[in-house]
Amino acid sequence: MVGQRFDFQQKSIVESWSGFRWLWSPVSFSFFLFSILISGCTDSGSGTENPLLDPEWIDLTHPFEESTHYWPNADGFKLDTLFQGMTDQDYYYSAFAFSGAEHGGTHLDAPIHFAQGKPAADEIPLDHLTGYSIVVDVRDSASVNRDYQVKVEDFENWEVQHGKIPTGAIVLILTGHDQYWGNAAEYMGTAARGDSATAHLHFPGIHPDAARWLVENRSIKAIGLDTPSIDYGPSPDFESHRIFCEEEIPGFENLTRLDQLSPQGDYVIALPMKIKGGSGGPLRIIALKSK
Repeated sequence: MVGQRFDFQQKSIVESWSGFRWLWSPVSFSFFLFSILISGCTDSGSGTENPLLDPEWIDLTHPFEESTHYWPNADGFKLDTLFQGMTDQDYYYSAFAFSGAEHGGTHLDAPIHFAQGKPAADEIPLDHLTGYSIVVDVRDSASVNRDYQVKVEDFENWEVQHGKIPTGAIVLILTGHDQYWGNAAEYMGTAARGDSATAHLHFPGIHPDAARWLVENRSIKAIGLDTPSIDYGPSPDFESHRIFCEEEIPGFENLTRLDQLSPQGDYVIALPMKIKGGSGGPLRIIALKSK
């Protein structure tokens, strides 16, 4: 993929995929995908098998359950059984009620989370939640420093290998930290709960200088990573959050399986619960692998 470039803001994008070329329109991807899937198994001009009929989807989402990680002073996920079993009419039925804070598990940070007057969860344009991704791999650095902060140099090094970060990219940071999911002490830095536990958080994040460099020098749609927060664990002021939110760049936190993505060119769909006025919410995020 070295040297291959994508301009995500062009009116149409022509990419090489499975031996022939497809025309992509970023404003009509969903309609395109649907129409392609129902149009038949072959391209009428070439007879080539349609790759979208055998897609490779990667689920970047952790399941929500009792052990899902939340901020130490936030309410965790709870699933209550309303009914489960056979009814009096002799058919099976199940229904549950769930609750939890907005910011836990794989979730969205809406710009209003740290920037007054900016879009809430229900106001983010869908175009900012869908698009082609790049993956910046900082596993080597994060493996020796659990409080590692992604630096400007990490983005510059990515560009040396792959070219300038394309306009409209969804930037995903691969730290490898999701390997600790399921162990609160390892993943969060502490298994303690309550306000006092927030002083003991330890995990990688994005340095404010790197966040500022991205918003001032590149034009991206969204930012995401496989840790609990855009800012690193010991952050006293969530400066990177504030930088991205002020520029109306949504954040995706607690992602997983980023190591299964390509360095660039996979198509990401990140659809959060549409909470009116919400500062975030549970997120189902998936990626369609390029071929």
